[in-house]
Amino acid sequence: MHFLPNERTALFIDGANLYSASRNLGFDVDYRSLLEYFRQKSHIIRAYYYSAVLETEEYSPLKPLTDWLAYNGYNLVTKPAKEFTDATGRRRIKGNMDIELAIDMLELSDRLDHAVLFSGDSDFRRLVEAVQRRGVRVSVVSSIRTSPPMIADELRRQADQFLELAEIAPEFTRRQMEPRPHRPAAPRQTPAEPFADPHDA
Repeated sequence: MHFLPNERTALFIDGANLYSASRNLGFDVDYRSLLEYFRQKSHIIRAYYYSAVLETEEYSPLKPLTDWLAYNGYNLVTKPAKEFTDATGRRRIKGNMDIELAIDMLELSDRLDHAVLFSGDSDFRRLVEAVQRRGVRVSVVSSIRTSPPMIADELRRQADQFLELAEIAPEFTRRQMEPRPHRPAAPRQTPAEPFADPHDA
């Protein structure tokens, strides 16, 4: 992994994407350790965390995490998620943060040497290319060990450096997850599982 101690570096974390990847790989992210891990390797000037938040009358399981992040070194970027019913009648939640992330990375690029993107979404390939044209190195953190792979080939090829999440995860793993027997229970409301399906608790 190629990092320089004095490089001005910013982290851009697609919250839902990182959660899906870590869940798929079987671990929870310790966000304090994650920030410390990258601070040891580079000069972190910003760490952004992006998440759509479903604003309902019920308590949001994402709130403990977003509150904690806001007070512990992260720039939290959220917007209301939209709830809708699809063609099959199933309840769906839509909350894409791609535009917010792209604007922040482009605006900050003049003051960066290195951008670290936590996402495997192919939509970010053009963003990575645009930031690289401004002289910024871009590393992408995702996984090819999930099934199917979380990172799109075109994004991986465009990045200056690809970091396999499964390989660096031991540096910031909160705990390994074990298969749980299914039983009805109240939704878990811990910072580690903000996007968990309430019926999967």
